[in-house]
Amino acid sequence: MKLFFNVLAVILFLLDHSVSGVGSDEVSVMEGDSVTLHTGVQTRQQEVIKWYFKDTRIAQISGDLSEICTDVQCNKGTERFRDRLKLDHQTGSLTITNITNTDAGEYTLNIFSNSSNSEKIFIVSVTGVSADERDKAKEGESVTLDSAFIKLSNDLMMWYFNDIRIAEITGDQSKICTDVQCNERFRDRLKLDHQTGSLTITHTRNTDSGEYKQLISSSSFSRVKRFNLTVIDSGLSSGAVAGIVVVVLLFVAVAVAVGVFYYRHRESHTAVSQSENDHM
Repeated sequence: MKLFFNVLAVILFLLDHSVSGVGSDEVSVMEGDSVTLHTGVQTRQQEVIKWYFKDTRIAQISGDLSEICTDVQCNKGTERFRDRLKLDHQTGSLTITNITNTDAGEYTLNIFSNSSNSEKIFIVSVTGVSADERDKAKEGESVTLDSAFIKLSNDLMMWYFNDIRIAEITGDQSKICTDVQCNERFRDRLKLDHQTGSLTITHTRNTDSGEYKQLISSSSFSRVKRFNLTVIDSGLSSGAVAGIVVVVLLFVAVAVAVGVFYYRHRESHTAVSQSENDHM
């Protein structure tokens, strides 16, 4: 009977101070991208949020903001991420910027409160080349900025040009906008692939050069990829080409006129010479 009550006491304790089942999310990021790992909570006074990378604490925040640390502040002498961590003070979500291959691995989120503790694991893999990709296009051509991510049904995807939103698509496609709906910067020169999220810019101009940023966000994490587009001058403008054509045509016309005049003058001179010879 005593054993029964002891077991019952343990069960009641666990129910009152429950530790939720450990869940995990896998996220793939290209080297150079940024990734945000979401806590899914709003911090309250009694909560403490801790982040670990391979069992090493890399970030911590308390609900009343009395204790906040990232990277070297959490572990003196350890500069694993070198100022590449950002901690959201409202949610405790963790952002890793300019991610490298050595950042791949297991990230553990622990949330402690008076009533319960929870743990979640993020498996981050880093692939590919630097996300700060440079694309080039000749003025007047079309260029497609390929999506770096596999878009799921409930994901939100947005495109920015120099931090101005130019395209957006929600998971259920109930809200899709490009250019004029989001911003009139491109005037109907944007095409958004609703399946992949890739963005095409038609009839490019020199003023389209700059940084393009793709953001995709889900309930568990957000990822950012950047593109640097350079639009190269295709050469002479249409006005300049037209001017050159006119000059060439005028030159040809003058040359033809001179040639005709010279030919007629020569024919006339030959005829006069022949007439003089006939009279002699």
